[in-house]
Amino acid sequence: GPIDRVDPRIFGGRPTLDNNGMFLRVNGLDSQSCNECHSIVSNATRPPLLGIGGVGGVSTNAFFRVTGVDAADSRFNGFAELDNGRFINPPFLFGAGGIELLGKEMTQDLQALKQNAIARPGVWIDLVTKGVNFGAILFDGANFDYSRLDGIDHDLVIRPFGRKGEFATVRGFDVGALQFHLGLQAVELVGEDVDGDGDGVVNEIKEGELSVLHAHNVMLPPPVSLMRSSDAQVGARIFEDIGCGACHIPEMHTESSQLRLAFPEVDTNPESNIYIELDLGKKSVGFQAYKSGGLRVPCFSDLKRHDMGPGLAESAGEPLDNVFVTARLWGVADTSPYLHDGRATTLSEAILFHGGEAQESRDNFDNLDAESRVSVLTFLRSLRTPIEMAQ
Repeated sequence: GPIDRVDPRIFGGRPTLDNNGMFLRVNGLDSQSCNECHSIVSNATRPPLLGIGGVGGVSTNAFFRVTGVDAADSRFNGFAELDNGRFINPPFLFGAGGIELLGKEMTQDLQALKQNAIARPGVWIDLVTKGVNFGAILFDGANFDYSRLDGIDHDLVIRPFGRKGEFATVRGFDVGALQFHLGLQAVELVGEDVDGDGDGVVNEIKEGELSVLHAHNVMLPPPVSLMRSSDAQVGARIFEDIGCGACHIPEMHTESSQLRLAFPEVDTNPESNIYIELDLGKKSVGFQAYKSGGLRVPCFSDLKRHDMGPGLAESAGEPLDNVFVTARLWGVADTSPYLHDGRATTLSEAILFHGGEAQESRDNFDNLDAESRVSVLTFLRSLRTPIEMAQ
């Protein structure tokens, strides 16, 4: 006969919305496929162009670790507070392979600098890789002094994925995303033949399946830069002059075009447990490759965490509430809404929401004359998603 009430054990002990038997939306489950949220290749077209690996609108934002929302504004402060948790707008996946490769090479540099500190006790060692300064480290013969670190964890691992810089690789991100959004627990998370969520199913995502997903995601094409008009060229110079390029570094370069995937992954040693090499320098992938073997990655980011001030702070109750990895601006013309929660509907709004370490650059933009502002925006609108390759 009809089921009056669904046994919550079927869904790993999670409640479902109005006993619908599947989804809760807040704190997951909230999706049936990755492409439900990563589907908009361009929001600058009419109608929006759909495809694989794009962004999502605010309606597809994730509600993560939410314990309550004061939707009625019972506190009379003028806004609906999240008592806890995060409200996260889905980013696109384009160019993820180049970002992962950059991060791994930067991590290797920083690990070598850590060994240098061990070899030179009592000497502060500057942590600079690919032009990005992560502070300094000192080894006193027994312990490390991390007090001068800037924008990175003590393990000196670059984690470019996740708005807070939580994951060193796409695979690491996927493990959590599959569980949160789809209710699929990877074997490498819970163990073989282990029913971690109590839903009666084991081995929900095996190592090989996750490897295939990882390889697919890192081989998606990178965003592109259109040939710039004279106004856009002026805007690019102003962008640098007002300080935006200090964090939104226009481009970085890899030493190799080979992205090596590993299992199991060791974040502090990207060269361990390699099982396949993917050539991101192939013309079909879309990165500009150099004869020396490296790639040009024009991502407009330093892959570093920055304090963005109380105005953009989240309410997870964690040390990183104010902190975000520098957003990668490649493709920004097509990927509204902007910022971590999609609160900015225009590029101007996104810039003016900046605070904290970006306050000076934000104020510099705000103080530009109208013509100069338009030039900056024209430049940003030349940074497009790979529309032709992504369809």
